[in-house]
Amino acid sequence: MTRIITPIGAGALLLVAVALAAPARAADGPIKLGFGMAQTGGLAGNGKAAVFAIQSWAEDVNAKGGLLGRKVELVFYDDQSTPSLVPGIYTKLLDVDKVDMVCSGYATNQTAPAMPIVMQHNMVFMANFALAVNEKFHYDKYFQIQPNGPDARHEFSNGFLKVALAQTPKPQTIALVGADAEYSQTALSGARDNVQALGLKTVYDRTYPPSTVDYTPIVRAIQAVNPDLVFIASYPPDTAGFVRAINEVGLKAKMIGGGMVGLQFAALKTQFGPALNGIVNFDQWVPSPTLSRPGIDAFLKKYQPKAPELGIDQLGFYLPPYAYAGMQVYEQAIAAVGSLDQDKLGQYIHSATFKTIVGDIAFAPNGEWAKSGMLQIQFQNIKDNSLETFKSQHTQVIVYPPELKSGNLIYPYR
Repeated sequence: MTRIITPIGAGALLLVAVALAAPARAADGPIKLGFGMAQTGGLAGNGKAAVFAIQSWAEDVNAKGGLLGRKVELVFYDDQSTPSLVPGIYTKLLDVDKVDMVCSGYATNQTAPAMPIVMQHNMVFMANFALAVNEKFHYDKYFQIQPNGPDARHEFSNGFLKVALAQTPKPQTIALVGADAEYSQTALSGARDNVQALGLKTVYDRTYPPSTVDYTPIVRAIQAVNPDLVFIASYPPDTAGFVRAINEVGLKAKMIGGGMVGLQFAALKTQFGPALNGIVNFDQWVPSPTLSRPGIDAFLKKYQPKAPELGIDQLGFYLPPYAYAGMQVYEQAIAAVGSLDQDKLGQYIHSATFKTIVGDIAFAPNGEWAKSGMLQIQFQNIKDNSLETFKSQHTQVIVYPPELKSGNLIYPYR
């Protein structure tokens, strides 16, 4: 494995060129997979974990002889959690590094600015957790590995609201809040549509600058209008700020959460511990007797022992298994097509069902999953801040969808 640090442009970006298990290269050289991925900044916690997952996949593939008889090489840059750096990264990957395949960095805010560059080069593009990005682009070679379902913008808040409206007394009012950024705006847009269709009354609907550091005034303003429900669309730094402010203010809504990115990560779970009790939030996988995915179990047995020394998310429940699965889609498509022809690969991915560690995946025409796999979980019974607490099936209870429920919702929240 080689690591190369290269300064680019006005800022210093980290380039990591990884030749995994690299014996003599095939005549045509390695197949290069390129991407930007946050290794620093607010998204780095998930970005670093995603890199480990993709590296693990490459190691596994190369141990089997590579793809098309060629070894896989990863070329990636640190996007520093900064969307404005992303177009330059993908331009360099495609025009200078001449990569053969690309995937996205972590998150909606990093995927959207890469899309025009990827589309200009007619490349298949697997997105690592991006919310409804293709609604704007309608790109036929875009695919998304987060299990949001075909109508991602609305599905993201759908479970939260359905759970709430099944309670007694039935909630009447809601507050909507999120950052003035791509992900939050998309999530809030879908939530507004759902709220209107379900007949709830919106009593607060505001966004805040991504640079916000003090969330107490926002939570106090929400408290002042006394909503039954609070739907929050936030990224990890904002999520941490909201959890602190909610507990400081003593926000008394009946149900809080929904779209809080970061509460899936070990770092935030162990930081807040019992302060999370009662929050209802989206997720894809948690330890649960109702959720059998043997591929994830096997992946985590490899991932978790290595996580502490690598400084990556110590649970690995959220993005890592899906990042690995996205690469399995590429692997199976390339094997079936027998080439790196991007048009043929795109057509095949649209038509096939893929066996992955997160289960069988088929894609809708817009590149989202054909069927949603989104969960709503509630934090319950958390008594300490230990990592082991969050490996328990009793602390993250699935409350939606009904067929996967592992416990009952505690309602109202306070």
